Amino acid sequence: MLKLVIPKGSLEAQTLAILEAADLSVRRSSDRDYHGTISDPRIERVSILRPQEIPRYVVEGFFDLGITGQDWIEETDSEVETLAELPYAKTGAGFVKIVLAVPGTHPANSAEEMPPDSRISTEYPNLTKRVFDKLGIPVRVFPSYGATEAKVPDIVDAIVDVTETGSTLKRHGMKIIEVLLESQTVLIANREAAADAAKRGAMEDLKTLLLGAIAARGKVLVKLNVAADNLESVIEVLPAMKAPTVSKLAHEESFAVETVVPKDGINTLIPRLKELGASDIIEIPISKIVP
Repeated sequence: MLKLVIPKGSLEAQTLAILEAADLSVRRSSDRDYHGTISDPRIERVSILRPQEIPRYVVEGFFDLGITGQDWIEETDSEVETLAELPYAKTGAGFVKIVLAVPGTHPANSAEEMPPDSRISTEYPNLTKRVFDKLGIPVRVFPSYGATEAKVPDIVDAIVDVTETGSTLKRHGMKIIEVLLESQTVLIANREAAADAAKRGAMEDLKTLLLGAIAARGKVLVKLNVAADNLESVIEVLPAMKAPTVSKLAHEESFAVETVVPKDGINTLIPRLKELGASDIIEIPISKIVP
């Protein structure tokens, strides 16, 4: 029913992992194959393309549904429908920043301090031009196709580039002087396809599965038993999405407790629970959390 396109490159591994957790595993003949299948009746086919291209292809109707970065929607000025923000980036949860960076010795400390006719290298020429047009500063924008930071200072004066932490730019002796855009991974749809009732229903189903898989990342289910006298102290140390589920055990003055907790920290939580009187502690992986 749906033609899906997902990003190749820096977001590829994370996207494939989330699809697998959502029970939407992509099958390909090899890791280099640009096309694959998902064993789900709602998905007719899936392609893997550069995220820069995805918004335009979705607008044109080559695909009904796509995963890309908000930055590429802004860069291509594509009129798509955003169905959901998918809070993950190359290295995990979070977002990326599109930044203006200059050599550490450059006198400018903001975009509006850039001298007229500055040379700027970037993979985002349209976004960069719009920013400086708004500031009323004429600049020379040079499209970049990789290794953008290597062109400073011999070829250009500054760059507009994507970063998660800024550490790579710092290693190259550069300083960030302006954040032009904060960008998340997003699930987008062709507007005409999204207006079709049957396709819209399938899109909403897939959105639920993807968001559920993302929500479950880094979390586990903990189940335990505890005597009535120790129940309150155990609950006090248990994190929970809302509140732990507590139920009385049959024929005993004890309770069963279960809750979702962050995986990070479970190594100190379990011994603490044992110390407070919990027993029969079980840690269970979670693949989805759907509110």
